[in-house]
Amino acid sequence: MTIKFNRLLTLGLISASLVASLSACVPMMLGSAMLGGALVATDRRTSGAQLEDEGIELRAASRVRDNLGERVHVNISSYNRRVLLSGEVPNEQDKQLVEQIASRVENVHSVVNELAISGNTSLTQRSSDSLVSGRVKAGLVDAKDLYANAFRVVTERGTTYLMGRVTQREADRATEITRTTSGVQKVVRVFEIISEDDLRNMLPQPAPAATPAKK
Repeated sequence: MTIKFNRLLTLGLISASLVASLSACVPMMLGSAMLGGALVATDRRTSGAQLEDEGIELRAASRVRDNLGERVHVNISSYNRRVLLSGEVPNEQDKQLVEQIASRVENVHSVVNELAISGNTSLTQRSSDSLVSGRVKAGLVDAKDLYANAFRVVTERGTTYLMGRVTQREADRATEITRTTSGVQKVVRVFEIISEDDLRNMLPQPAPAATPAKK
């Protein structure tokens, strides 16, 4: 079984936390705080939700592996405690079992089960899917009216899943970009829709203009 999950954020946050807690050096502590702020600023989840998502993926992957071994290919993607299951399982019973396992993991709010009942995909297919995801991400980066880091992209067998906390405008724009990306056969949206006001409140506020000194 192949389980894909990104550990970069967890490692970064853990490293920042260790530096802040173990070092008495004030400049290093300030640097850690800046790192944590930057991570949160580029991700619309709270720092707590980001860590919980990493924990959800790790625990769910371990439990699926313990219960189903190598006979399934399951990808577990968690965004703001909402879990997307993609990949392949041999039968309906295993599909439901994986969903039950994921739903019982601590902090999981909901599960979207997109597992296909079929044989496991080949390495060639998975490499192709990775290339498609890369093209979609590049398209989101090129779009000047989107924050690319607000989206998570997962591709399985030519179907691209889009996750994130986005406005309706952003969801529609990202969907348009993804649909026209080479290799994408179908788009499935797993978004949490927020309002434009919510988005404005998430964005860094400009610093107030300095008041000219009186002569």
